[in-house]
Amino acid sequence: MLGTEAIRCVALDLDGTTLNSQGKLSERTRQAIRAALERRIHVIVASGRPVSSLPEEVVGIPGIRYAVTSNGAAVRDLETGEILREYKLTPEAAEEILKLTEGMDVAYETFIAGIPYAQASYVADPVRYGAAATAVSYVRRTRKPVEDIRGFIRRHKEELDSIDVVIREGKEALWKKLETQVEDIYVTSSVPQLLEISYKEAGKASGVRFLLDHLKIAREHLAAFGDGDNDSGMLQLAGIGVAVANAVPGCLAAADRITGSNDEDGVAAELERILAEF
Repeated sequence: MLGTEAIRCVALDLDGTTLNSQGKLSERTRQAIRAALERRIHVIVASGRPVSSLPEEVVGIPGIRYAVTSNGAAVRDLETGEILREYKLTPEAAEEILKLTEGMDVAYETFIAGIPYAQASYVADPVRYGAAATAVSYVRRTRKPVEDIRGFIRRHKEELDSIDVVIREGKEALWKKLETQVEDIYVTSSVPQLLEISYKEAGKASGVRFLLDHLKIAREHLAAFGDGDNDSGMLQLAGIGVAVANAVPGCLAAADRITGSNDEDGVAAELERILAEF
């Protein structure tokens, strides 16, 4: 691992990491990001969110150009709108996911061309499916409700960026089933009630690695920040992997450093540290 003076790129998870528990960007964190950009450090958004639901208060910061979205299913140039790399679930995988979860007390989301669609009952009452109360407004604001979501997925199975299974109980058992019984998929999780499924070559680490190659930056020059299982690979890839204090155990174990929580401006504190030693 290189010293902090070598950092040329920063990859930021959003929810639970860069954004606070209210889903907002603090002024201190905004200023730390701007300071990094002023030092000619590339700042990449690396999120499980599809592009259409990325918060303007982050991607609107001048200088943030690239985003890894939908857990690496798409890598985008936000300035030009170009999709630099894209993966779709195979139709066979989509069918197998639906078969494995048939009859279970679950809801579904699916992303198509960066737009999230979700089971109407989940959009109406996210908490019933295990979502935190603080996530309700985000779900209702960003998801397009669909009554027959399973039928919708089948009708669009050639176009799916990813499928999320919203599950309140039995998540770990279903995760194992999906990984052992469905081919060509990558399974991860960003929050307790979600299993997020995309093509096998996806993942934040894969997307960030692609952008590092695009920018001609070695991985040792990357600092990555996260809190979820879906961030662990990205933190392991980075020269400096930083977990916020509220991260899940797997993410904490993958990190080189642990900073304050997302409600304590942990990302800002570590960026300030990096810049002070730059």
